[in-house]
Amino acid sequence: MLMRAAVVREPGGAFLIEDLELDEPRPDEIVVKVAAAGICHTDLVVRDQWFPVPLPVVLGHEGSGVVERVGSAVTKVAPGDHVVMSMASCRTCSYCRTGPPGYCVSHYDINFGGRRPDGSATLSGPSGPVNGHFFSQSSFATHALASEHNVVKIAPDLPLELFGPMGCGVQTGAGAVINSLQARPGTSIAVFGAGAVGLSAVMAAVVCGCTTIIAVDIVPERLALARDLGATHTIDGRTTDSVAAIRDIAGLGCDYSIDTTAVPAVARQAIECLALLGTCGLVGVPPTGTELTVEFHSVLFGRFVRGIIGGDAIAQLFIPKLIELWRQGRFPFDRLIRFYDFADIDAAAHDAEAGLAIKPVLRMPA
Repeated sequence: MLMRAAVVREPGGAFLIEDLELDEPRPDEIVVKVAAAGICHTDLVVRDQWFPVPLPVVLGHEGSGVVERVGSAVTKVAPGDHVVMSMASCRTCSYCRTGPPGYCVSHYDINFGGRRPDGSATLSGPSGPVNGHFFSQSSFATHALASEHNVVKIAPDLPLELFGPMGCGVQTGAGAVINSLQARPGTSIAVFGAGAVGLSAVMAAVVCGCTTIIAVDIVPERLALARDLGATHTIDGRTTDSVAAIRDIAGLGCDYSIDTTAVPAVARQAIECLALLGTCGLVGVPPTGTELTVEFHSVLFGRFVRGIIGGDAIAQLFIPKLIELWRQGRFPFDRLIRFYDFADIDAAAHDAEAGLAIKPVLRMPA
């Protein structure tokens, strides 16, 4: 079928709105008419070729929409269902069978390879195949080809355009606190970076009952929003020694910390602010080859450092929980969102990088 998509044709290049052909759905695939798609940091670093994803490519991995067609073997969703799209996995390796799909042994090839696992293209233009299948969706488009296994059915009374970011950024930040760190009531946590992922972590810390919630950022407006969303303390990293300030607030240090920035110097602060036996979760995505250096004794005395992919979430189980928290007014993630028309995707990307928008969401044409 013919559809419109935002194509990146050169490293760091503009998103070019083009007419493309979407392949027919295979037995386990579905066609989703995209209502909206969030712009995530991962989309922008792939555009800039921090990861060697083949170009030209259609990105987008925080899509929400309505199922339009289904393959012959699909049983979990039907035409007309409202869905949120998330990451894909092989579903057969030992990690997929025993844990969250973010640790699938084929994670990179499946989500960043630009083609289906068998090498076939899902998109094509006048000059030939265009890479897509990004996170098994490529949702910077009017239509996406997904799998029944990487979508989450949601209630039709929900405002569909809000929920795409739950497929990645919101799920990652909230899941890091709830699933990965399993933050306990009465504990302390420091969140470095008050973007969409970090502020989702702040809201999740409130849900978990953390009593000391410290947000660190360099944008005053984001720190103010962190306060509104439940942070008990905020630190401006431009003017303050963050580690010293956190120790002044939390005594011996925090029980937990999260780095969402992927800046090595900031990640080191997230480790050094921990109390003994504290745990730091690294959530941000740096360029391939980035090294993190820490002072040996920072981890010698029982501190834990671990990477976190996708908030250790199984989307089909976790997203409905976040939606229920939102319905109850306990997880107001919609305060992070700023809407843009699909045609303004470059402006939305610019505003995300400039810190002018926390979570840009593209509205697709009707």
